[in-house]
Amino acid sequence: GCDVAALTHSHRAGWAAAGALAVMVHGLLAGRSLPEAVDTALDLVDRAGDSPEVAHALRNAVALADANPDAAGIERLGAGWVAEEALAIAVCAALAAPDPDAALLVVLGDVAGAGPEDLSRMFEALDTLPPGPAAVLAPSSDGGTSALLRRPHDALPARFGRQSAARHREAAEAAGVCLREIEPRSLAIDLDEANDVERFVNGGDGGLRTRALLDQLGWSPIAHGEPR
Repeated sequence: GCDVAALTHSHRAGWAAAGALAVMVHGLLAGRSLPEAVDTALDLVDRAGDSPEVAHALRNAVALADANPDAAGIERLGAGWVAEEALAIAVCAALAAPDPDAALLVVLGDVAGAGPEDLSRMFEALDTLPPGPAAVLAPSSDGGTSALLRRPHDALPARFGRQSAARHREAAEAAGVCLREIEPRSLAIDLDEANDVERFVNGGDGGLRTRALLDQLGWSPIAHGEPR
């Protein structure tokens, strides 16, 4: 995990966070519980000794999970802008999950304009479906999947990637899972290519932090002191 992350991340914390995640996934696939997998990853990060910020973030995540945090509490772990914060938020949320069979929403990180109101629409759509395994799919405009809500979390396998919306439809049919599709505007664009960035910049008003960063890079103008 560390070696692969080093191909795209220049900071050691990015490598260590990716390596820790790989260790956790390996442990879960080997049949260990999530707490055991987290403990193993934390031990390896400690022994490596070169990424104290990752070890600190993981310890904070474990401690906070024991306190049954709400969304405001999880924000104390950071905003997820750096690797150790993103890992800590994910670990804390997974450890604190009250019901492992509850619905799970996955929103891809390159859907920069995702708005909370559209994420709420996905849960509202799920509530309209009959009891039992079900899913709500938000396809991206290029045929991919911007967001996938499943009840329970393993109702159907994840098939993210190019043209994944079709594969998720096929997976739902094969598993006999009731599937509903919605097309929220804020979830339509995922930033895969340069033309996706242009479409994002020229439409909508979400993703203010992404727009501010794009402005710094020369993509998006600032109007009246705020990202447009």
